Amino acid sequence: MLRALWAAASGMIAQQTNVDVISHNLANVNTPGYKGSRVDFADIVWGEMAASSGASASAPAPRSVTPGSGVHVIGTQRSFGPGQLEPTQRPLDLAIDGPGFFTVELSNGENAYTRSGSFRLDASGNLCTPEGWQVEVSGWSRRSLEEVDAESIRVNPDGTVTGRIDGEEEELGTIELVRFPNPAGLEAIGNGLYRATSASGEPDSDGAGEIMQGFLERANVQVVEEMVALITAQRAYEMNSKVVQAADDMLGMANNLRR
Repeated sequence: MLRALWAAASGMIAQQTNVDVISHNLANVNTPGYKGSRVDFADIVWGEMAASSGASASAPAPRSVTPGSGVHVIGTQRSFGPGQLEPTQRPLDLAIDGPGFFTVELSNGENAYTRSGSFRLDASGNLCTPEGWQVEVSGWSRRSLEEVDAESIRVNPDGTVTGRIDGEEEELGTIELVRFPNPAGLEAIGNGLYRATSASGEPDSDGAGEIMQGFLERANVQVVEEMVALITAQRAYEMNSKVVQAADDMLGMANNLRR
């Protein structure tokens, strides 16, 4: 009976984690470049016991069974499938057609990577994220906002950036995309940024894709699928709570037998 209570309680805890992940996906359905996550579960095995205790000497030995005692969360997996490209007509909105990432320099000098291409120019003419972190652009010609006409900036599919300065078209630099052998191994650090790990491998520029100017990549979250998963998780939580109630009633009946 205690094993049943433990199994039901572990199921409730696991489904609560599942609901938390689903709600996070739904909350970010309008976040540019967001990649949805899912929860991976595994069963908990209590131990082995004989399937039957009344076997004769001539009968084959009873097989062992492994009664379970619930479920636990072994991790979350992030899907890096592409999201829909949404036109915005803003020259500094950039989307990636391919598996690549933009490289961003954090305030501590460390590199991070993102699929969110909602950029702007700061007062010094640096290409930045909305949070102010600089986007890595090789050969970037930093000019003040007074010098560069932001509306004239053009980004070619290969990442070459041009803009009009003093009425003349000039090349400002090149945005180089990178890709990872195993993007699922990237570590999420918030604000749509990821950090490279030993599991993700080292960044490589080959086959990273092309840049689409005037577009943003929407989240790859499918709302209908997430709602179905949410209902399923809620029902599983309710069923496990019923098991707890049933086990409690049975224990109560057993206690009353002694009276």
